Amino acid sequence: MQDTVVDLGTQSAESPSRTPAEAPERPGQRARGTYYATTPIFYVNAAPHIGHAYTTILVDVVTRYHRLKGDDTFFLTGTDEHGEKIQKAAEAAGESPQAYTDQVSGEFRATWDRLGIRYDDFIRTTEPRHKKIVQDVLQRVYDNGDIVFGEYAGLYCVKCERYYTDKELVDGKCPQHEIEPEYRTEANYFFRMEKYRLWLRDLLTDQPDLIRPERYRNEVLAMLREPVGDLSISRPRSRVPWGIPLPWDAEHVTYVWFDALINYYSALESRGTTARFWPHVEHFIAKDIVKPHGLFWPIMLKAAGIPVFKHLNVHGYWLIDDRKISKSLGNAVKPLDLLEKYGNDAFRYFLLRDMAFGLDSSFTEPAIAERINADLANDLGNLLNRTLGMLGRYRDGRVPRAGRPEPIDQELIDAFLALPGTFSQQFEALQFDRAIESVMEAVRKANKYIADTKPWELARSEATAARLDTVLNTLVEALRCASILLEPILPEKSRELRKQLGVGDAPYDLGSASEWGLVAPGTTTQPGDPLFPRIDLEELARALTAPEATATVAASTPATGATAAASPATGGSAAGDGTGGSTAGNAAGGVAAPTLATELTHKDEVEYADFSKLELRVVTVEKAEQHPNADKLLVLTVSMGPETRTIVSGIKAHYAPADLVGKKLVAVANLKPVKLRGILSQGMILSGEGPDGTLGLITLERDLPDGSEVR
Repeated sequence: MQDTVVDLGTQSAESPSRTPAEAPERPGQRARGTYYATTPIFYVNAAPHIGHAYTTILVDVVTRYHRLKGDDTFFLTGTDEHGEKIQKAAEAAGESPQAYTDQVSGEFRATWDRLGIRYDDFIRTTEPRHKKIVQDVLQRVYDNGDIVFGEYAGLYCVKCERYYTDKELVDGKCPQHEIEPEYRTEANYFFRMEKYRLWLRDLLTDQPDLIRPERYRNEVLAMLREPVGDLSISRPRSRVPWGIPLPWDAEHVTYVWFDALINYYSALESRGTTARFWPHVEHFIAKDIVKPHGLFWPIMLKAAGIPVFKHLNVHGYWLIDDRKISKSLGNAVKPLDLLEKYGNDAFRYFLLRDMAFGLDSSFTEPAIAERINADLANDLGNLLNRTLGMLGRYRDGRVPRAGRPEPIDQELIDAFLALPGTFSQQFEALQFDRAIESVMEAVRKANKYIADTKPWELARSEATAARLDTVLNTLVEALRCASILLEPILPEKSRELRKQLGVGDAPYDLGSASEWGLVAPGTTTQPGDPLFPRIDLEELARALTAPEATATVAASTPATGATAAASPATGGSAAGDGTGGSTAGNAAGGVAAPTLATELTHKDEVEYADFSKLELRVVTVEKAEQHPNADKLLVLTVSMGPETRTIVSGIKAHYAPADLVGKKLVAVANLKPVKLRGILSQGMILSGEGPDGTLGLITLERDLPDGSEVR
């Protein structure tokens, strides 16, 4: 039913098909709530692209959230397989329509499997269970006198399989496919939609959130200001045999939209679970199919005596160069290609985080990589690595018992305990990007908490051991809570995070994210590989501009040059734990270091007396931020024991500010101060530079006090 437009299923390996609706009706037995969500059923004229993937992943995320709440949840997706367009595509491929649809529908199921989609039912409009119910609904509407026979002439888009008015065309072309429609005259059966126009107008007025966001409700209301006419619902079987025969006239087959829309109802009716789920139905669609869903569908339901859906939720397009992504426009992006490059969870995260629901969003691969680096590697992954690293060094990898929280602890605890309410409110208001950002904001607070509490200093004395226990325990609980809220978006990595914390087998639900202290003292952590290794943006840029454009830049592929965050399991140190380990120069992620040339070029020799003039000191980065007047510079505030200095450093391309806070570095302390783009720099941070231009900051093997002299 959905054409190949940017709209962003079978079961995942980790979660076989759930079939809660196969259970008999249970009057009086309810979970906390009931939730039924649908994607459009996708038209099988082409393989799935990122548009299809977005909608399906979105509904997967939403239903995972409701399962986490404890709701009785049902998720429907599937494929739309009838119509003239399918018939022509099959003929062009030299196949029967059934063989053609079997193959393409199978591609959708296989793709949804690879993407870890946990749907409860995958419906095909060629299934007998669907055909029977379509005919039952058609007969009901016909018996009501709402279907009549007549002749129609107008402009017809074969790809949309519907007629357009002159007003709806853009420069004389279909607005979806940018092709000129055909003028057709044909005798068909018509559904008397105009009879229900005022009823639908009043319904949308009385229930303003029936279609959301509001701009799409207003779009349908604008359609209803003028007569909507009657809808052609059949095609002569002699011309289009590929369809469901009308129950009262076998010489006509059902028009694809009337057939396809009924899938949302037929899936439940065929299972005997309509009463259980239909009152709670939530449709998720892209904006190109608002008219069929917002105009045709509610009127069809009214005529058939079926209650109207609870909500029609409409999202925007993913755009490339300001054009929607669509196979018909030649700019389709295959979701499995992105899965292979960036990983399933990272791909899901980008789609949900970078599109404000209801609005269009621009798609580029660099945007995916930048989001992964900023949010998942620098913020979430770094917090986990730092926490596990400190637990390993200071507490033998075991979670300590927390003492009485101090105000700084309580501030972080309160921030995380408030999260589930904020997250749920935003999530159920379709503000998915804001909900995710609320969690990541708390994660960033946890990273700052490390910088503020300085666990590496607390570890120096037995007198502060109890204080260190509280800090480490607080970080573990913060990570656990964040992982629960992020699980609908990051199902695999959230489970892996809890496994590394040592609580992978512990039961959890949304409510447990609102509880503190659920990790038992003494729990043994299980450090593993970094959750989200950093992606080398320069390597990605080279791969995307290569003539063959076949290079795969993936965090999991060592040959790509992706830089992994240090993992406690490999002996590397995470940024901010005070040990001086670098996330940019180690081999924690298995990335091979580039080799130097066989011969080195040396500078002129100097006397020891000249070298001894340099004053090198240990410093800790207390604050790091972008230079306001320079894209490549960072402004660092560093502690040099009794002194605090500002150092401007050209390391922006190699380190994110969050990576640097808490890191122990080596600085030249007696370099004459100089203004760099308006900010006085009081020293120089030392680093190494590889043959490919990669920088690695100079750090220390042992933890030394700030201000210690480096000899």
